[in-house]
Amino acid sequence: RLEEAKEERNRWKVIALYEALNARDVEAVQRLLAPDIEWWFHGPPGFQHMMKLLTGVSSHLPFDFIPLSVEPFDHTVLVEGCDNSGSVFWVHAWSVSENGVITQVREYFNTCLTVTRVAFSSGETTVWNSRLPETAGKSMPGLVLAI
Repeated sequence: RLEEAKEERNRWKVIALYEALNARDVEAVQRLLAPDIEWWFHGPPGFQHMMKLLTGVSSHLPFDFIPLSVEPFDHTVLVEGCDNSGSVFWVHAWSVSENGVITQVREYFNTCLTVTRVAFSSGETTVWNSRLPETAGKSMPGLVLAI
């Protein structure tokens, strides 16, 4: 199916992005991202690691993004992960255009996340829930994101 192939392509684009970010490979990152990528952040100000990497403020930032699950959700790829120590948890929602360029990231730190998509034409509702806080052994505030 064409939709499944696009979702899988989007999934691998995002995986390649994390590999490039963690390797600090600026050229690879630039090939994967739109030059005017839209970035949204929810979390404590001290956790804006992605923004610092994407803007070049700090290419030597000691923070690595460790993806633990990468799930395509139509044109959005949901990734949940942690830092190297496993003490900071995050969820990223990446938007990928039809031509395979990443155009937006919504970033959420130390929070539970529920993502819902309502498909009016088929009458279906799809819901995705983050699972990391369950394994973290701590309570985190929850958010609902509609895409």
